[in-house]
This record gives sequence, C-alpha cells and structure tokens, in this order.
Amino acid sequence: MTDFTGFKHGVNLGGWLSQCDHTTKRYDEFVTRKDIEVIKGWGLDHVRVPVDYELVEENDGSYKEKGFVYIDNVISWCREYGLNMILDLHRTFGYSFYDGDNEHGFFDSEEYQERFYKLWEKFAERYGKNSDMLAFELLNEVTKKEYCDTWNDISYKCIEKIRKYAPDIKILVGGYYNNSVEAVKDIAMPYDENIVYNFHCYEPLIFTHQGAPWIPTMDTSYRISVKASYKEMDEGSRNNIEQVTTGFAGYSEDAVLDEQYFEDIFAEAIEVAKQRGVSLYCGEYGVIDRAAPEEALSWYKIIGNVFNKFDIGRAAWNYKEMDFGLSDKRMDDVREDLIKYL
Repeated sequence: MTDFTGFKHGVNLGGWLSQCDHTTKRYDEFVTRKDIEVIKGWGLDHVRVPVDYELVEENDGSYKEKGFVYIDNVISWCREYGLNMILDLHRTFGYSFYDGDNEHGFFDSEEYQERFYKLWEKFAERYGKNSDMLAFELLNEVTKKEYCDTWNDISYKCIEKIRKYAPDIKILVGGYYNNSVEAVKDIAMPYDENIVYNFHCYEPLIFTHQGAPWIPTMDTSYRISVKASYKEMDEGSRNNIEQVTTGFAGYSEDAVLDEQYFEDIFAEAIEVAKQRGVSLYCGEYGVIDRAAPEEALSWYKIIGNVFNKFDIGRAAWNYKEMDFGLSDKRMDDVREDLIKYL
C-alpha cells in the first residue's frame, strides 16, 4: 500500500458548493477564507471539497465561469494556509447518490458520460498544474453493485482523458454501495501509480445515523449508545435500516464496539491496496448530530486509532452543519479532544 502523503487528516466542506440551494449567497457565505484558517488551526492537513455540476454547468452543459472562481478561491486559500485539497465531483448530470435529486440515466447514456468526461477535462486543464497540493475525486458514491463494470469502464476512460492535462495528479476512485469498503476489491485495477482507492465508513450505521430522517425506515426518535452491545445494535439495525450495512455476525452478542471491529471490516481493502500498490483513503466518516457529543467523541477515537494504525488517510464529514457539523456550537465541549483523532 502506497503513501497518500499530505492527505492523512482532513475534513469535508460539504453543503457549500454541493448539496445546497446553489445561490450566490450560499457560495459567498457558507465557507470563507476564515474557515480554512480555522481548519489549519485544528492541525489538519487537507480538506475535501464536494462540488455539484450545477456550480459550473448550465443545464445544456455550457460552463459557468463564475462557478469555477469559487474553486479557484478555495485552492488559493488552501495554498495560503498550507493545506492540501481534494476536488470531489459530488453530483454529475444524470447521476446522484441521493434518489431525491432526481438525477437518472448516467450509467446508460453515452451522452451523459461524454459530458462527465468533458467536465473532468475542463477541471484537469484548469487545475492540473496544482498536483503538488490537489487531488481529483471522479464521482461521489456509486450506489448499485450492478453499476460496477460500467463504472470501472467509465472511470478508466475518464482517467485517460485527465492524464492528457494532468499527468501526475492523484485521482481517487471509489466503488459501489456508496463507496462501501466492501467494494474496494472490485474497483478497476489502477490506471497508473497515482491512483487512490477511496471508501466511506459510517459503520455501525445504526449508531452514526441514529434517527436520520432521510432513511425511509428509520424511527427518527430512535437513539442508541456507542457502548450498546452488538445484539442491541443488530436489533436496532434490523428494525430501522433497509440498506446495505456491515453486520455483527461472528461477534459475541454482549461485546461492544472496539478497534477490532474496524480492523476486521478494513482488512480486505487493506490487503487489496497492498497487492495493487495503491493508497487507501476514507473520504467520509462521521456521527450524526442526534448522538450526544461525548458519544461521537468515543466513536471518533475508536475509528481514528485504526486509521492511524494502518496509515489510512481520511476526511471527516462534516466541517459545518449538514447534520454532522464538527464546528457547530453543540460540539464546543468535546472538539479539542475530538480533533486529535481526525
């Protein structure tokens, strides 16, 4: 497994240029240069910046120069404060990880795929010269496993096009089930030595997403402790979650969450990364604001120790608001301790 230097301890700037109302007010006020200064003060080394295609594209695919300026600005701020950055295309025309966005057709449409390639060529031409501090993430969270082979073909073609303008920039590629760690083994073989395998981890989902209103089967009043037994977590999962999640088979029913749990679910991905000579990176992980701050701190400590043990870079979700905000006032009493494990 190769080293993803400079991208070990990060945080997401979700909700700024992505998953937002896409207004100038949002772009100008939600994240500013001051926030980059704060993140540097936390001792982190990078930010992941999700962007939706609406920031830089009109509906017809023509480009919005004003949208690119916001990306220009955050790259400049990161340089000023000595932070690295991941540019993450969180949503492309015809595809979103969230069904409610009503983006459909990407995996079946060559026209939509060509638009995706052209946008990445535009990004590469404009930002490829920043390879000393910038990395590209092709697409956030492919959902269905049935998309796997198609996505592998698309990602390979996209990397080939990017390389014409950015021959050495690091490129992150994730897999199905919303970048599940389970999917790492099925990501396309690395195009070259500058590929990073990307996964997300919100396990156990019943703890990190307790009460989440966007999960259709979730009881929004449901709460569970990080110290709950695996039996309790398993029961809570079966009653509240109808989607792919790592289970608790093979563990004692009375056991509670510990570092071994994460070592077990990361083991295969770590081995795959070693065999293929790529870096392994966790682009999202975090705890919903329905959980008590002290409970979130415990979870971050457990998973953070495992990331450190296996030298896995990561970016916590999320810097601000978005149901996971680490800079939110509610986290004031635990933040100083929590950021030690980011």
